[in-house]
This record gives sequence, structure tokens and C-alpha cells, in this order.
Amino acid sequence: MAKRGLGKGLGAIFGDEVVESAAEEQEIRHHRAVEKKEQKKEEEREISGEMTIKLSLIEPNGEQPRKDFNQESLEELAESIKRYGVLQPLLVQKKGDLYQIIAGERRWRAAKIAGLKEVPVVIREYTKQQSMEIALIENVQREDLNPIEEAKAYQRLMEEFGLKQEEIAARVSKNRVTITNSMRLLKLDERVQNMLMENQISGGHARALLGVEDGDTQFLFAQKAAAEKMSVREVERLIKSLSKKQAPKEKKKEDEGIALAFRQLEDRMKTVMGTKVSINRKDKNKGRIEIEYYSEAELERIVELIESIR
Repeated sequence: MAKRGLGKGLGAIFGDEVVESAAEEQEIRHHRAVEKKEQKKEEEREISGEMTIKLSLIEPNGEQPRKDFNQESLEELAESIKRYGVLQPLLVQKKGDLYQIIAGERRWRAAKIAGLKEVPVVIREYTKQQSMEIALIENVQREDLNPIEEAKAYQRLMEEFGLKQEEIAARVSKNRVTITNSMRLLKLDERVQNMLMENQISGGHARALLGVEDGDTQFLFAQKAAAEKMSVREVERLIKSLSKKQAPKEKKKEDEGIALAFRQLEDRMKTVMGTKVSINRKDKNKGRIEIEYYSEAELERIVELIESIR
């Protein structure tokens, strides 16, 4: 008889309401378990710092130091991404409903060309200065910036955030003199800077042209160097010949021993000041010392250095 009773079903024994209540409770427990599992996965992803985001939710950083992206190079990277995927996540930060790129804009552009809908990212929160420093460091280490983009990034770190050349050098793992020489390129005529950015002339040509003060002459020499495919040495000789033509023909020959002594003094002062120093003698006992600076931040550094002597 007991067996026949069980055959009637659980509803017949316990009542339909009890059975339905038990089923609902079991379903709730199942949903809670699923939610807990998903929550755990989300927490694990947050701990690792990496997740996948739609490309449409990611936007480039308008303050990114790099402005020039070679299309051919992007297409080559896109082909690699099609085959292997994005191997290194983009570094982004939340900005409203979107995510702003801190590092990895080139990968983002190539992923769009490759037709990807999503890319791996690492989400972080940084200050404006930290974001720029990270973008600069990544581009400098990968040698993705042209010389003018790099120089402008250094200049901005100094002028906008008050960093000194020594601090910038430490952040990008370069010598301070390298930072100084890079920023000197901003003294070039803007037309010459554009030629450098477009690879019509090299960094060596540009540094040689710094020896010419007049902007129009700089530009003419740069055009000549590009058109005739001149070497850096040839440009240096061209500039030297111009200097000789401009020098007075009857200039009195200076005593070589005295001239050497003053050059040594200039070198010693250059080592102390960390910038170019010129000694202009009027006579045996009088003269003028000129100390060059290339930004407001560098001027402040020089003033602080002089004040520390007291």
C-alpha cells in the first residue's frame, strides 16, 4: 500500500503548495549560487586588473604626446592582431561612461583596423600628470615619438607640472643632457621642425642647424639638405662656411693661450650650471657672462642654483 501511495506523487503526499514552495526555494538558491559565482569571477578579474571592454567605449587621450601614427605601420600591427590578438592590454581610466586611453592608442587604432569589437584593458586611476608621464614613458621606451613630439612632451612636463630636467630624466631613464638637447630642437624654425617630423631631415641635421640663428636661413639650409640628400657633416661644413663669410675680414687674431683659458672657464661653468655659458670679454679686466635657458622652469632652476651659492 505504501508503494502505491508514493506513486501518487509528492503533491498528493505533501500538498501542491508545499511542493511549489520547495521548488521556488530551490530555484532561488540556484540563482544565488550563480550570482555568487559570477561575483567571484568579477572580483578575481578586478584583482588581476585585466578585463575586456568594447572598442566603442574606449576613446583616445587628446593630451597624448604622440600625434603622428604611420598608416603602413598600423596596418602591419592590425595583421598581427588578426592572427594573434592584442597581446598586451591597453591601460585606460574611467571617464564618465567611457574609458580614456593612457597607454596603447596604437594598439587601439590597429584593433579597429583589424575589425575587433573588444580589446583587453587594465583600468587604473591616475592624475593628469601621471597619465601624461606614463604615456610619454611608453612612447619614449618604444621609440614611437618623433624628436619634436618628444621635446614638446618634456617641455610640457616642465612648464605645466613644474618638473625639472633631472626629474624628467629619472622618469624616462635618460641622461639629463639628452633631455636638454632634445628640448633645444624647439628653438628651430617651425618649418624646420615640420621637416624633422616628416622625416625629410634627421635629428643630426636638425641639431646642426641650431648653429644658424636666422629662421629663414635655417629653412633654406634644411631644404637644401633634403633636396641634395646632404649628410650631417656636409650641412655642418655649409654652416661653417657661412660663418666665415659673415666674420670680419680684418678681425684681430687673439692670443691662443688666453682664448684657451677662457674656453676652459666656460666649460667649467657649463658643468656647474648644466647649460651653455658664454664669456664675452670687453678688455683684459672686463666682460659679460651669458647663461642660456630654454624654458621658464630651467630659468627657475638656474636662479635657485645661483642662490644656493650664497
